[in-house]
Amino acid sequence: MCGIAGGLFFHPRFTTDVRRDIGERLQAAIRHRGPDGEGVWAEAIERPSPDNPAPLLVHTRLAIIDTSPAGAQPMTGRGLTSWITYNGEVYNFARIRPRLEAAGHAFDSKTDTEVILRGYATWGTSILRELRGMFAFGLWNPASRQLFLARDRFGIKPLYVARGDGWFLFASEVRALLATGLIEPTLDLTAFWEYLAYQAPPAPRTMIEGIETLPPGSWLAIGCEGREESSSYWDLAASAAPLAGATAEQAHRDVHRLLLDSVTSHLVSDVPIGAFLSGGIDSSAVVALMREAGVSPRTFSVGFAEAEFDESAHAAKVASEVGSEHTEIRLTEQDLLDTLPRALAAMDQPSGDGVNTYVVSRAVRQTGLTVALSGLGGDELFAGYPSFSRLPRAAEVGRFWGRSSEQVRGFAGRALRLVGGTSVAASKAATAIETDGSIAALYPLTRQLFSEEQRLSLITPNYRSRFERLQDPYVPMLRDAFARMPGSGPVTLVSYAESRTYMHDVLLRDTDQMSMAHALEVRVPLIDHELADYVMAVPDPLKAPGTTPKPLLVASLGSRLPREIVHRPKKGFTLPFEPWMRKELRGFCENRLGAGGLAGRGLFDIDRLASMWTSFQRGGTDVTWSRLWILVTLETWLARNKVRIPNRVSPS
Repeated sequence: MCGIAGGLFFHPRFTTDVRRDIGERLQAAIRHRGPDGEGVWAEAIERPSPDNPAPLLVHTRLAIIDTSPAGAQPMTGRGLTSWITYNGEVYNFARIRPRLEAAGHAFDSKTDTEVILRGYATWGTSILRELRGMFAFGLWNPASRQLFLARDRFGIKPLYVARGDGWFLFASEVRALLATGLIEPTLDLTAFWEYLAYQAPPAPRTMIEGIETLPPGSWLAIGCEGREESSSYWDLAASAAPLAGATAEQAHRDVHRLLLDSVTSHLVSDVPIGAFLSGGIDSSAVVALMREAGVSPRTFSVGFAEAEFDESAHAAKVASEVGSEHTEIRLTEQDLLDTLPRALAAMDQPSGDGVNTYVVSRAVRQTGLTVALSGLGGDELFAGYPSFSRLPRAAEVGRFWGRSSEQVRGFAGRALRLVGGTSVAASKAATAIETDGSIAALYPLTRQLFSEEQRLSLITPNYRSRFERLQDPYVPMLRDAFARMPGSGPVTLVSYAESRTYMHDVLLRDTDQMSMAHALEVRVPLIDHELADYVMAVPDPLKAPGTTPKPLLVASLGSRLPREIVHRPKKGFTLPFEPWMRKELRGFCENRLGAGGLAGRGLFDIDRLASMWTSFQRGGTDVTWSRLWILVTLETWLARNKVRIPNRVSPS
């Protein structure tokens, strides 16, 4: 796991020295991601031009595979003229390497990096379909004068890009691109609007104008004259063709085999590996499978004094069952106060989530470990969220309303808003009635923190018209995906929606930025693409939650999971922010929400912000802590990155 960056330059002003200076700025901004080595490579072209662009590759190394100097990057190799900067882990690289050796390649290292480099030289873009793992990389091909960028199937590893006058840049983090000085840190207002709804702008947008994320499962090549080519090489929707005649017994055997194979492959490493353990089904499954693969894992959990948030006893139970060396991190209010500034500073983009990952990642790294496995993705793939049971029922009702005329639905929606006022529940219900009742239209409502009405009430009149006509970006994306999934049931459709939106845009992004703040590599074996390809095709009745949560996962593991872990109420790994924001964190939040912070930026209605905070402090149920927390983190991020708020402009 590493930090990568670089670019391609088309103007004579970007001399070799200028590009090296840009490279050093990029490197300094991502140094925390790779403390074990670093490098900058700039091809010696003194006067770049559109027909002879000059490349730049930057790397900071966290040594996991072949920790010797042979693994240093940017990397080239004997007999090659291409160069690569790479971040991630390809778990099947040892199986690919003999095929390349048979094709005549002589390797200089034992790294997966060199396998990708030589694989691209042999197979071109087809190498991507061979790779099993998480990755993002930039590769310079001097023969075609092209910079080739690629990202793993689920988007586990980030890759951001930006374009300007005579230049193209990429990096593992948004703030690295800002550090070049070529991009003014200006808030993307559409992304801001989407952030208020989903605590993250849907890909490819980021919070900064002009910076985008490369979509998961895709590649992009840029060459002479700035000409670009791009393509998708994998699509989760294509995995959903239902299995014909699948029996429960066969599905359970196959899923167990794929789970064990995935976890075993994720143990490939030249350094020790640990695991996050919350005591829930997903993390417990990963740890149990590590044990089955022959590894005695080191496990880590977080505990709190507040009993309603504390899951340490469940984690300890699982650790005892599998015989792991277990570490419990006890977190007090004062610990959080001491940690919070550093955790918020680690956010490459603002989020209402991620502080928990920062805390446990720090604890793991302090033990000397540089790799940890996580159960992230289990809820999305194995139907662990309430949306998997609620949305199919809502869609049944929605089909009734969908048959009504648009005028009738609009009247019912307006009536519900009139009765319910500005409450989130009433607003979402009214919006649901106004839709066609499809899962594509209903799903985004389940993930919204602020409804559209609430967001508009938060915005000052000067900006309000900027947002009134914006369409939700998730709805058309899901409609398009579901059209490629004929025959899929509602559980499978929701699985796609959760994986491609919340998991990608929030969970994976936050896990990367918070773990890499400590140079800790987090691996996620439950979203291995071979496993996902199979599970997406399993018929809905074998996956739908009922008396047993995540029935396909639980049945596939059998007695490996303690019964009390399977049937205990789901909590999720959440810090006790609600009580803390009413006590020790109160001043911290008020400073960021007040006139000296967010309320003074001209975007937000000061009175509305104040009334929300007052209602929360009085215990009102209309304002949850999570809605206020995303505003606190937004202000912290805006201030730290000196982000400019643009004047009101037309929607884009």
